[in-house]
Amino acid sequence: MSKKKDRTFTPRETVSELDRYIIGQHDAKRAVAIALRNRWRRQQVEGDLQEEISPKNIIMVGPTGCGKTEIARRLAKLAKAPFVKVEASKFTEVGYVGRDVEAMIRDLVEIAIDLVQQEEMERVRARAEENAEERLVQLLADEMAPPPEPPPQPQTPQSRMFGPFVMNQPPQRPAHPESRLDEIRRKLRGGELEDEEVEVSVQDTGAPFMKIFGQSGMEEMNLKDMLGQIPGFQGKTKLRRAKVKDVRRHIEDEEAKKLIDMDGVQRRAIERTEQSGIVFLDEIDKVASRQSASGGPDVSREGVQRDLLPLVEGSTVSTKHGSVKTDHILFIAAGAFHVAQVSDLIPELQGRFPIRVELEPLKKEDFVRILTEPRNALTKQYTALMATEKVDLVFEADAIEAIASYAATANERSENIGARRLHTVMEALLEELSFAACEIGGQKVVVNGAYVKERLEPILGDAELSKFIL
Repeated sequence: MSKKKDRTFTPRETVSELDRYIIGQHDAKRAVAIALRNRWRRQQVEGDLQEEISPKNIIMVGPTGCGKTEIARRLAKLAKAPFVKVEASKFTEVGYVGRDVEAMIRDLVEIAIDLVQQEEMERVRARAEENAEERLVQLLADEMAPPPEPPPQPQTPQSRMFGPFVMNQPPQRPAHPESRLDEIRRKLRGGELEDEEVEVSVQDTGAPFMKIFGQSGMEEMNLKDMLGQIPGFQGKTKLRRAKVKDVRRHIEDEEAKKLIDMDGVQRRAIERTEQSGIVFLDEIDKVASRQSASGGPDVSREGVQRDLLPLVEGSTVSTKHGSVKTDHILFIAAGAFHVAQVSDLIPELQGRFPIRVELEPLKKEDFVRILTEPRNALTKQYTALMATEKVDLVFEADAIEAIASYAATANERSENIGARRLHTVMEALLEELSFAACEIGGQKVVVNGAYVKERLEPILGDAELSKFIL
């Protein structure tokens, strides 16, 4: 196997990148950073020992809204790795109603194929743009040319009996002069024809889904995908009229797909899945078996764990693109574990998650940092949204402190939903401004501590009202 030269972040660099979006939770960031680096280290090992080194799967324990999912998602984006997030509670033991656990690996392969295909399309983008330009020139020339006259049809016994439509063929457009094509090409490059309409053929994506029984249970397949395996079947298309500026990207994508080898894309996607795939198993505590006084453990919950075990240990999953080995896929499990404990999972599954990290509940100080430090901070998002209405929204420091304080208080009084509480607080705070922003364009709105108190104190002061709004 060729050694990877890219995406070789050191653990310190990985933590630094995660710090740009996620506040706190240093232990969890260190754990995933080490796991990511160990994956790269394994690929540098020579000989048979490389296959023997298994990933160190991680289980995160912490309340909702503390950053578990975001850490895993940002890690996958950083490594450009296929990533899928699934809720363990969606799966049930084989024989019960619910999805087969192997469906998560099939979903991961589909994501990997999209990822590799997009990379390949970007690689050939320059050539695809040239080909797309030639197609647009031809389409525009056809649109601007007068309609061709249908050729005269000879009189035959068939045409006299069944009518002329039997022998009629669609009129063929004559070849356009090169000088005419050069003129259209010049105007197209100059942006003069962006609003001209052309007629393009697009794939009909309305093909129905059907469920089939494969080698490893029920699997969703698109009818178009099944028929596409028949030689000569190109799928259903439809004609659509649109402006050049609207169909340019579509035509470029079509041309790019013609230039890439889809068989090679599938092979690389499967390899990417096996070597770099990350599966985030959320709500793992919901399938923990809990002994109760009234009866034994929930059979379906324990069954899900036993169905997950082969995937985490390493097995081969059949997909419509080929077989996928799960031996080196990184599994990150997470759960609040308010009722159940990690020790309630079956011992075999516990053993496959050797790294356990406890995430801390978020406090007011964390909320202040979350509102100001990350690149995607909520205050920056709302400022950008209001800027589209030409409203200059400014948050002062005392307003940030007040918002964080109200969010922390709301979490204490009701269910603690972590940083997600900031979304509800911010919506309640800026509801009036969001409604009237289009009418007050050009103004500057300063949000300070008094502004926050005026709008949130009546809500938080009414216990019944805060229960429904915050």
